Amino acid sequence: MVSIRPDEISAILKQQIEDYDKSISVSNVGTVLQVGDGIARIYGLEQVMAGELVVFEDGTEGLALNLEDDNVGVVLMGEGVGIQEGGTVKATGKIASVPVGQAMLGRVVNPLGLPLDGKGEIATSDSRLIESMAPGIIQRKSVHEPMQTGITAIDAATAKPVRALSPSTPSSTKRVKMWFVFMLQLVKRLPPLQTLWMYSAKREPLITP
Repeated sequence: MVSIRPDEISAILKQQIEDYDKSISVSNVGTVLQVGDGIARIYGLEQVMAGELVVFEDGTEGLALNLEDDNVGVVLMGEGVGIQEGGTVKATGKIASVPVGQAMLGRVVNPLGLPLDGKGEIATSDSRLIESMAPGIIQRKSVHEPMQTGITAIDAATAKPVRALSPSTPSSTKRVKMWFVFMLQLVKRLPPLQTLWMYSAKREPLITP
């Protein structure tokens, strides 16, 4: 019969205690109640903040906006075809922001500022919250210089700085194409780096019967 020595047992227990690495991680997790038309309803996520990014099981990111008593409304920032009812959602603890700076010029990005043009990461360390207050009228630079395009009708109605919005719907595809061609012609007429142009495209959510 093997004799048990208390000092050996004590030494083994002390060694195991010293080598024991206990790490605790707390995650804010919720469950998908409903998903459709680019919106997901989430149960749980008690500690989520307005404007916080959340991640679904399939990797799709979302933006928490509606903070109700029994659920959270999340806007999907992707296709979300893999999101199903009963799936889990994890809060990231980060308020949605996008990169800003000169490195953004000439790039194609998604709503979260991630590159879509295959040119690699955007080399900038500056960022701005998506849900942030716009500068007031006093802080904005006033219109001070004509924007010469060579087209009299346009030159008479525009100046710098200028902001133009052309809303469209799927039924106005022809009008959108004409507007886009017109803007390209303006870009070609203007000297390089004289005016900054930004094109924003929004796709209607896919609705299935």
